[in-house]
Amino acid sequence: MERIKDIMVNAFPAGVTEQDGRLFVSYGALKSVEAWIADKKLCVETVSNPDSSDEEILNSNKIFRQFLNDATGYDAKQRAKMAKKEVQD
Repeated sequence: MERIKDIMVNAFPAGVTEQDGRLFVSYGALKSVEAWIADKKLCVETVSNPDSSDEEILNSNKIFRQFLNDATGYDAKQRAKMAKKEVQD
C-alpha cells in the first residue's frame, strides 16, 4: 500500500489522505478517488464532478490513466482484457 500511496502522491498534485487502509484524493474533474488493496488486487473507486470543464476533464483523465498505469504496470487495453477475464471466470 505504501508503493500505491507514493504513486498516488506523485500522480495527483493534491493532498492524498489515508484512512482505514484506504487512500483518498480529490483532483480536478475527479471529486474523489479512493484506492485500496483487496485480495492482492488494486481497487479504485471514483466520483466525477459533473460541473467540470472539458479541459479539466481531459487533464484529470490523463492523470488518472497514468496513475493506473504506474500502479498496476498495465495499460488500459491490458486492464480491460484482465477485467473481462475476471468476469468470465
